[in-house]
Amino acid sequence: MKKVGHKPLIIGLTLISLFGLFGYDFVVKWRVKMLPFKSVYHPIKYVRIEGVFQYLSKNEVKAVVQPLVMSSFFEVDIQDITSTVSALPWIESVIVKRVWPDAIDIKVYEKKPFARWGGSSLITEQGVIFSPPQLGAFKNMTLVNGPELQQIKVLEIMKGIKTALADQAMELAEFNINDRDAWKIKLSTNLEILLGRNEQLKKLQRFLKTLNVLREEQVEQMALVDLRYPNGYAVSWKLGTPDIDWRAVATPNIQ
Repeated sequence: MKKVGHKPLIIGLTLISLFGLFGYDFVVKWRVKMLPFKSVYHPIKYVRIEGVFQYLSKNEVKAVVQPLVMSSFFEVDIQDITSTVSALPWIESVIVKRVWPDAIDIKVYEKKPFARWGGSSLITEQGVIFSPPQLGAFKNMTLVNGPELQQIKVLEIMKGIKTALADQAMELAEFNINDRDAWKIKLSTNLEILLGRNEQLKKLQRFLKTLNVLREEQVEQMALVDLRYPNGYAVSWKLGTPDIDWRAVATPNIQ
């Protein structure tokens, strides 16, 4: 019988081993590739909802998310969860992530109301208008009304007016710009001020300067101030206000 040399034997065994490894590897990969991905089922066990909840509750987020996390870890639609949570009125932004092997993390950020907008909405300082179901808690916020799609411009004007009034220890309650671009403001004392359509800020500053010659109680008796005049303004007084000696007001140092 012919002896087989060591070297051919080693080569033969090596080739058989390599064929065995490559053949096994090919079969496994093929089988995995052919398996439907959704047949590998990993149920979601945990949904974590995080954020600073001042106006929104976790239960509100949970209620809209619950039906969306009933599928497997791989099948759950992250974009669907994101868009659904984002649709809640108080949501500013949301981040949704899968966390292996069985959790979904949801991080929410609330809108911060800056003022009331119209009769049924709030507005952020960035000009985002939104309409939560309950507005009772915000009744003391400044009420702002303005033309559609111009809310950012309206807010900037309102901020300037609010600052000018605060310098005179006055508080802005309402600010309105109508479709004809006429301005009207209302103070927390219910005093209404008509500013018209031209040089509104200049007229307001002129009016505020004249308050220095009036006594506080006289200012409090004003019901309506009309600043739409080019060189002055008209005042309507509350009922029962005593007559004012304007000559004495204009020349206080004359006995």
